[in-house]
Amino acid sequence: MSARYCRASGVIEAAARLPAALLLMLCLLPAVPWLLPAARAGDGPQVRRLADQALQAYGESRFEQAASLYARAARSGDVNAQYNAAAIRLRHQTRQPSARQAFDWLRSSARAGYPPAQYLLGTLLDYGQLLPQDKAAATGWYEKAARQGHVDAALAVATQYYLGRGAPQDYAAAARWYERAADAGDVAAQYMIASMYESGTGVKLDLDQALHWYTAAARQGDVAARGQARALTERIARERAS
Repeated sequence: MSARYCRASGVIEAAARLPAALLLMLCLLPAVPWLLPAARAGDGPQVRRLADQALQAYGESRFEQAASLYARAARSGDVNAQYNAAAIRLRHQTRQPSARQAFDWLRSSARAGYPPAQYLLGTLLDYGQLLPQDKAAATGWYEKAARQGHVDAALAVATQYYLGRGAPQDYAAAARWYERAADAGDVAAQYMIASMYESGTGVKLDLDQALHWYTAAARQGDVAARGQARALTERIARERAS
């Protein structure tokens, strides 16, 4: 959850009034990806075998062996293996493949339409981590991944539009992406779309929808959302009683 809150930190700080120290702590936690499941249904038996062996080696902290196995699968053009080989290298858990090869595989996987690779590439470009910072390009990669259902990418592109960071400021577009991520269960997106319905930012003001999303976030343990839901419930009751 911390990486997702970091995605919207520029918005959440104003909306939820979280302490700056807490935001800093959340955003300093690693946002780089975990490895994904070993193989996909369409992979051939050799790729599946290599990927299974690689994931087992990784789980046993045999990172060099895992990287070598993923690299063999990656060379066959498998986008999942390319992503995983790059992720291990970029997490500094192995010295192979070379950094250049890792980036080449990451780009290849992203260009082939693999959402996790698109999201990771967007993250690196957005924050200037290991690559020159390019927020506009980051937004493009986030959006490609988000259109395929990647929830973190939907939250990220929503925040880009909300803040006008790497894209023209567009509250309506931000609201669409926040709501899509909220529908998928993302608690930060649920809080953000609730605040937008409450204020009528990018959407038509709708206190019932705002309460719905604050409540959804509160049910997932969001303390700020719980307070907002309570206050909004009282506000709605007062307005309807008058």
